[in-house]
Amino acid sequence: MTDDLAVDDDDVNTIDDEGQDDDEGNRLDGGTPLAVVTYLVHAIASEPDAVVINTEERSGSIRFRIHVDPEDMGRVIGRRGRVAQAIRTVVAAAGARDGVQTSVDIVDD
Repeated sequence: MTDDLAVDDDDVNTIDDEGQDDDEGNRLDGGTPLAVVTYLVHAIASEPDAVVINTEERSGSIRFRIHVDPEDMGRVIGRRGRVAQAIRTVVAAAGARDGVQTSVDIVDD
């Protein structure tokens, strides 16, 4: 028995006859890792409205500087830096998907 999955045409990137991706001009360099780091840090922080993520782009790499409420520093860094390292790993994987190197710094204000 097979399951048929319906795919909405709006969810699929289409390639025209010349091999051009129709959404190519709408993509932000590092958009995927930015979305991932934003989602993760907002989910971890108890004060997500206080989260500020600054980005710096340099020749094929993106640096994310995360600012959080002082009370959330421990939550975002984790014991022995395990949460921070996990964030860096996941963001690096998302960056690899976009073809960019990433670095994540958690900044103490």
